[in-house]
Amino acid sequence: MPNSVLGILGGGQLGSLLATSAKKLNIKTFVFSDDKNAPAKNFCDEFILGDYKDEKKIKYFSDCVDLVTFEFENIPFETLNIINKIKPVLPKPDINRIVQNRLFEKDLINKLNINTTQYAAINKIDDLTMNKDLLPGILKTSMFGYDGKGQLKINSVEELANLNIDFKNEYILEKLVKLKKEISIILTRFGPGSFEVYEPIENIHEDQILKSSKIPSQISTELIDKSKKWAKIIGDELDFIGTMCVEYFIDKNDNLFVNEIAPRVHNSGHLTINSHNISQFENHIRAVCELEKIPTKKLHDAEMINILGDNIVNYRNKKYADNEFFFDYLKTEIKSKRKMGHLTTLKIQ
Repeated sequence: MPNSVLGILGGGQLGSLLATSAKKLNIKTFVFSDDKNAPAKNFCDEFILGDYKDEKKIKYFSDCVDLVTFEFENIPFETLNIINKIKPVLPKPDINRIVQNRLFEKDLINKLNINTTQYAAINKIDDLTMNKDLLPGILKTSMFGYDGKGQLKINSVEELANLNIDFKNEYILEKLVKLKKEISIILTRFGPGSFEVYEPIENIHEDQILKSSKIPSQISTELIDKSKKWAKIIGDELDFIGTMCVEYFIDKNDNLFVNEIAPRVHNSGHLTINSHNISQFENHIRAVCELEKIPTKKLHDAEMINILGDNIVNYRNKKYADNEFFFDYLKTEIKSKRKMGHLTTLKIQ
């Protein structure tokens, strides 16, 4: 749909980068966000402020656009479903219902004969005792957690007596793997069997927040092929349209495990803006707006670092080399550990 008006739910940095890519393709963007200071208002054509459960505002937003996508998966399913009855939502809302719940997500992946870490549903303290073989492990809320939120490491059974957990929430306990590396696969699915897949990106996390990403990743050809294959299988199973990310763990024995699915553009794929001819953001716009699929090629190896909190002040005052690309998300409030921008450095021979 050339010359479409694209609605974007969510006004963070991912929404900003989607709006920037859309502009290059002559696609207008309307961003709907519940944050009056959403940085995407600096990059889109129109900004609509409202609660995600405000049906009147949502209806107005839907009437302004030709189709809708989203920048993060925690948009209420009910909101996506209401919009989808008025204008197409891509990726389709049912996908969010699965990936918003870590138990549903892992059950789906295992049904496809794809490895995940061992896990169990936790609804009461006795469930932890019954699953002590999964310790040491990570206890996570089944829904609405990201960047380390809603997560607790439990090392041993002895720690259970001192836990203060509100079991009004549903949890999942995931067994820790002896971690060697973390990688992610970013891919864009245009339709059945039609993909653009980026090479595996090697990631380093600190306090459950992505610190840096680089390509190429230092892994075997076998793991490269397997990670791409599994990501495609998941994309086809979900009938996904747009850009998605599959995050993986690699253990000390080079076993591969899917950690999570992100049904959207992803922080680890930011480097593709400068390292490839077509970024993850542009490919997403092309897929959801039914634009031409252009073969994606890597131009340079690259590394990206996230800029957190008040570190952004130092980066705003620096001068950069020709192979360095600084992105300021223009967030009005600086908070500790908040993603304020990123820097990509290309490895030019």
